[in-house]
Amino acid sequence: MVVEKGVEERRLDLPVGDHVVPGLLWRPSDARGPLPTVLIGHGGTSHKRAPYVLALARRLVRHLGISAVAIDAPGHGDRITDPAAAEAARAELEERVRAGARGEPARIDPELGREWVERATVGGADWRVTLDHLQASDLTDDHVGYWGVSMGTIIGLPYVASEARVRAAVLGLCGTGDRPGLNRLADAAGSLTIPVLFLLQWHDELVPRESGLALWDAIGSADKVLHVNPGRHVEIPLRE
Repeated sequence: MVVEKGVEERRLDLPVGDHVVPGLLWRPSDARGPLPTVLIGHGGTSHKRAPYVLALARRLVRHLGISAVAIDAPGHGDRITDPAAAEAARAELEERVRAGARGEPARIDPELGREWVERATVGGADWRVTLDHLQASDLTDDHVGYWGVSMGTIIGLPYVASEARVRAAVLGLCGTGDRPGLNRLADAAGSLTIPVLFLLQWHDELVPRESGLALWDAIGSADKVLHVNPGRHVEIPLRE
């Protein structure tokens, strides 16, 4: 356990089936008992302690007095079992970013698409067990939210749509499509009823503008808000 400027950071290692999910929990250092909690899903090639995840978690704790949790998605962070494959995935993503900046259409390898489907399925189960643990350990009350964009939405949207304990969500940087991993998002979005804030970048080189707007339109929640900002995929303003 580490405490810095009033924020306690605690390691979690959660057994899920035949694997262990590594995570981090942030709480006010003087907190006692359950708190409202935000589950933070990181993006592709990132991890549970990426700078933006850490910054968001600490802001939630310091400014709102609530807790935050992040876990490594399958094949990310402490769950990387093949460093060469992880490096290849990072290089492939960077090439897609460069291609998008040149105005070339995004191309997704079919194998990568299949990996997205598997990752979303496993990732949703991981979050379910994580929330089970938080409740069983008296660390969270029934005010639970989810924040996750890009891959955090690919994993988080189906999870949130099937998890009645999550009562609000921030999603985005993702769209609909006929590619594996995206073709089921519209159906999941249509079943949402909780408040949703959806974030899009107007010059996103990875998510076509029409695709992102279509996913926003598919969200079934009556209480939904769309925030669109100029800039590319990784340039979400800090205020968001």
